[in-house]
Amino acid sequence: MITGQILRDAFISASNHIVNQKQQVDELNVFPVPDGDTGTNMSMTISAAARELSVMEHPGGVGEVAAVASSALLRGARGNSGVILSLLFRGISKGLTGKKEADGKDLAAALAKGVQAAYKAVMKPTEGTILTVARMAAEHADKVAAENDDPVFVWNEICTSAEDALAQTPEMLPVLKKAGVVDAGGRGLVVIFEGMKSVFQDGVIIPSQEEKEAASAKSGTSSAIGDYEGEITHTYCTEFIVHKANGNDPLALRAYLESIGDCVVVVDDDDIIKVHVHTDNPGKALQHALGFGMLANIKIDNMRLQFEGKKAAAQKEQQEDTYLPVDPDTPYGFVAVAAGEGVSQLFTDLGVNKVVSGGQTMNPSTDDILHAIHAVPAQCVFVLPNNKNIIMAAEQTIKLADRKVIVLQTRSIPQGVAAMLAFDPDLTAQENQLSMMKAYEKVGTGLITFAARDSDYDGHNIHKGDLLAMENGKLTFTDRDLTRAVTKLTRALIHRDSSFVTLFYGEDVADEQAEETLGVLKTKLPDDIEITLINGGQPVYYYMISVE
Repeated sequence: MITGQILRDAFISASNHIVNQKQQVDELNVFPVPDGDTGTNMSMTISAAARELSVMEHPGGVGEVAAVASSALLRGARGNSGVILSLLFRGISKGLTGKKEADGKDLAAALAKGVQAAYKAVMKPTEGTILTVARMAAEHADKVAAENDDPVFVWNEICTSAEDALAQTPEMLPVLKKAGVVDAGGRGLVVIFEGMKSVFQDGVIIPSQEEKEAASAKSGTSSAIGDYEGEITHTYCTEFIVHKANGNDPLALRAYLESIGDCVVVVDDDDIIKVHVHTDNPGKALQHALGFGMLANIKIDNMRLQFEGKKAAAQKEQQEDTYLPVDPDTPYGFVAVAAGEGVSQLFTDLGVNKVVSGGQTMNPSTDDILHAIHAVPAQCVFVLPNNKNIIMAAEQTIKLADRKVIVLQTRSIPQGVAAMLAFDPDLTAQENQLSMMKAYEKVGTGLITFAARDSDYDGHNIHKGDLLAMENGKLTFTDRDLTRAVTKLTRALIHRDSSFVTLFYGEDVADEQAEETLGVLKTKLPDDIEITLINGGQPVYYYMISVE
C-alpha cells in the first residue's frame, strides 16, 4: 500500500527528476522563439509542492499529502503546462480525499479524476499533448487495476502506458512529426511519473542536481560553475556594431563567436554588422571583430550581477505586495503582467495598480498574480496577462482571491494597453469587460525577436539567430535586417482603417537605432498614419508593434 510518507517522498523525487531534466524537456519545444519553456515551467510548478511537502516531518495519510501538494501546485503553477499539471494533481487529490493509504485501484481512479479535471479546464483540448499522455495512461490504469490492485504494479503500468502514449504524439500533431520530436509537456509528465515510480518501486528519492553538486563539493571535486544560480551559461552580454572595412564574410565572425559563447546574433547590413553574444571572453569577441572593421556602440553587461539585482528587486517587490483588505470606496483595480521598465511605467501611467514582472521568458506563477491582486484594495480587480502562456495561470486566481477578479485574455502588451485605454469608470464591471475586450481584439500586434534554436517550423527553415517576425502570434517571415523586418511587418499589419502605430523598442535596441528605424518607417507608411516610438525596455523582443 502507498502511505502518506511514501506519497510525500514520491512527489519530492518527481520534482527533483523534472528539475534535473528540464533542459532536455525544454529542447523539445518546436517553436524557436525564446520562451519560458515547458520543462522550466513544469519543474518550477511541482517544485512549489516539493517545498511544502519537505517540511512535513510526520505526514498523515495519502489524502492529506495529496491535498497539500495540490494546493501548492495550484499556487505555483506557471505557464499552460504548469497549470495543466496542477489540475491533474488537483483531480488526483480529490480522488484520494480522506484516504490513509492507497492501493492500485485508488491510484487509477485518482488519475482518472485528474484527467477529467484537466480536460474540463482546457477550452479546446488538443490531442497529441500532455492531456493525451495523461488520458491514455489513466485508461490503461483503469483496466489493469481491475485485475491486479497492487499499487506498484499499477503505477509501473501507468509509466509504461504514458511512455507509449508519448511515442504516439508525433502521429497526432503534424508539427511534432515534422520536427522529429515528441510533445514537450507529455515528456515532462512521463519524467514526473518516473520520479514517483522510483519511490513506489524502489523506495529511492531521486536526488536533485543541486544535491549531487553539494555531494561533489564535499568530496573536493566541485566546479566553480556550480556556485552560480539560474540558467546563465556565460557571464557577459556583449553587443557592438562593426563598420565594415573589408570583404571578410560575416558568417566567419558568427562561427567564431559561437565557438566562445551562445545566444549569438549577427545581422549583416550594407555597411555595418550588428553583433550580440553571451560569452565569458568579451575581449576575444571584440579583438576578433576588429578583423572585420571599426567597432562602435560597444556594450558589455555582467548578466550574473544583473540576475542578482533582478532577484533582489523581485524579493523587494514581493515584500511590497502586502495584503490589503477590500475598500468599499474603491470599485475597480488593475493588475498587469509586463517586463521592461518602459512598458511597466506605461501601464502604471494608464492606471494599473500592480505590475507583475514577467512575460515570454519568465511566466509568473498563479501565486505571484494572486499576491498582486490582494495588494489592490478594490472590489473588482481586472487582470491583464498580456501573454497567451500566462492566461491559464491568471484564471486560477478567480477562485483563490477574496475579491471579484476578471481576467481579460490579452495575449500581448499592445492588447493590454488598448484594454486599459478603453476602461470607463462610469460603466459596470460587465460593461467594462465587454468594451475592453472589443478594444483589444481590434489591435494588431507585431513582434520581432530572434530564433533561439535551429528549426523547420510551419514552412520556414529557421537558423539560430535569425530574426523572427510574428503577426498576431503567427510566424510570418524571417529576416537578417532588423529595420527591414520592422518595416515589412508593420506594413503587413496596417489595413484600411488603421490610424495609429506604436513602436515599443526593447532593451537590446539602442536609442539611436530605434530613431533610425522610426525615420525609415515614416517614409514607408501613409502620411495619415500617426507613429509613436516608446522605449519599452522589454527583453526577448527587439520590437513590439501595435497597430490600431
